Amino acid sequence: MTEYKLIATAASGIEALVGRELRDMGIECEVENGKAIFYGDIETIGRANLWLRTADRIKIVVGEFEAKTFESLFDQVKALPWEDFLPMDANFPVSGKSIKSTLFSVSDCQALTKKAIVNRLSEYYSRYGRLPETGAQFPIEVALLKDKVTLTIDTTGPSLFKRGYRLEKGGAPLKENMAAAIISLTTWRKDRPFYDPVCGSGTFCIEAALIGRNMAPGFNREFLFESWPWVNDSVMETLRAEADAQVDYETELDILGTDIDPKMIEIAKKNAEEIGLGEDITFKQMQLSDFTTDKEYGVIVANPPYGERLGEEGAVRELYKQMGDVYRPLKTWSKYILTSDLQFESFYGAKATKKRKLYNGALRTDLFQYWGTRPPRKPKTEGAN
Repeated sequence: MTEYKLIATAASGIEALVGRELRDMGIECEVENGKAIFYGDIETIGRANLWLRTADRIKIVVGEFEAKTFESLFDQVKALPWEDFLPMDANFPVSGKSIKSTLFSVSDCQALTKKAIVNRLSEYYSRYGRLPETGAQFPIEVALLKDKVTLTIDTTGPSLFKRGYRLEKGGAPLKENMAAAIISLTTWRKDRPFYDPVCGSGTFCIEAALIGRNMAPGFNREFLFESWPWVNDSVMETLRAEADAQVDYETELDILGTDIDPKMIEIAKKNAEEIGLGEDITFKQMQLSDFTTDKEYGVIVANPPYGERLGEEGAVRELYKQMGDVYRPLKTWSKYILTSDLQFESFYGAKATKKRKLYNGALRTDLFQYWGTRPPRKPKTEGAN
């Protein structure tokens, strides 16, 4: 099979997690700002799309070069082997971006890139006049950074955060891949309790259940490259069958999501049922301050309202105070709260063990981490070395 240079794009601050996921799959990679770079064949592309929990999309790198003039850009784009990817009827929209580059006009770069590819394909397929563009879609991006041009084709389609289970969502939902990233930053393991006190549409709980069950996050959707005529259907059929065989149906999960809004609880239940996890998660309407437990070594993950709107700040900070009052006594539990309010600690009533800067879309947020005591080590069994 042909080997490609590939890019897994990611939100700023979580690219290292994407790299860790790839290495866990046995795929070597290099991590750069906002992406992980790796190599593989069409099966690797399928595996990455199916299994990466924290990435945005997987792209094939068609070419990289330096260009400071439009003539140079045109000639070098045309010199690339586009016919290896694009059939004669390919629908290939071209998007672009330019950062700190001599060629700063994105619209001109897009137009020239499109023209160069059309010229190349027209000559290759002996087709003069307009190309039909009635076939499968091959979204192309021309990206310029400090005069270095990178041309890619998107294999994913709708971003990987679109798992296919969110039938409805709340007012300010967290993207599924960001929720998975935050869970991966916690100490949670599938044999421990997991609790989201402001669960909204249930994203944290559902992502935790997917991890706990070892379910591929992309099993409930299709990917753009599957529609390409040169991709064999058996590739994804085999990968999906392998993924299905790896699901852990045995472990008993202890995942609880609560919210003060009964409508959100109904939405969360429907979303969990849509992906087949309705029996694995308990959702119930409850005030945050009513939470009590005698369980130990659990993990609390919360994305409370940020109070960005006028007049909401006081109510949100009262919620932070309630969190502190309820959660601080839970010494064996670890707590992870995501908020854009940098004064969170003063209202919670304790300094975080660690803080991590993350971006929820364009909004800078911090993950305030309060680590609980570790469970005691299990004594070695007799005869163990």
